[in-house]
Amino acid sequence: MRARTMVSVAVSACVALVACACGPEKSKEDTDPKPSQPSASTRSEEPSATPSVSARPEKPSAEPTGDQPAPRTKEGAIQRYEQYLHALGREDIDTVCEVAGPAAKKAQEQGLGPCTSTYAVVVQMISPAQKKALQTATVDPQRVAVRTPDKIEMPVEAVRASATFSESDLGSYTLEYLKNDWYITD
Repeated sequence: MRARTMVSVAVSACVALVACACGPEKSKEDTDPKPSQPSASTRSEEPSATPSVSARPEKPSAEPTGDQPAPRTKEGAIQRYEQYLHALGREDIDTVCEVAGPAAKKAQEQGLGPCTSTYAVVVQMISPAQKKALQTATVDPQRVAVRTPDKIEMPVEAVRASATFSESDLGSYTLEYLKNDWYITD
């Protein structure tokens, strides 16, 4: 993610956090259990409707399978970027930070927080319709620019989704081939 985009997102996130923090404070009454809460026997049925930690392995891994390096091709970069987009839509911060780690590290060095806390705020600023669209987004290979065999530009215009994204809400990215995989570096 470009540093200025990351700074813009962080400033927006800080404004949102400050605005939320200025809301009504919770009193002791708000935190006490209410009689309308479901009983323990009802709550035991809830985990089947809500994904649990044990359901996490179902998500695609950010790591290349086995010890095989990721393809050092335009198609390999597109596949990795789509993995990032889908993870962003699912709010899978671990995968997002795995793919965007080098760019997030640069942003952190410029004063932003760690990747996990920064993206936790970022995903809250994405509309539900955009999140759903990101989960199935694809990339138009015709719009992707290969700068060098190890450096590929993914303009926001290359993202094909059921929602519209702009430079200000998604941005354009540079992926570089590092340590046998593609990573967002800018």
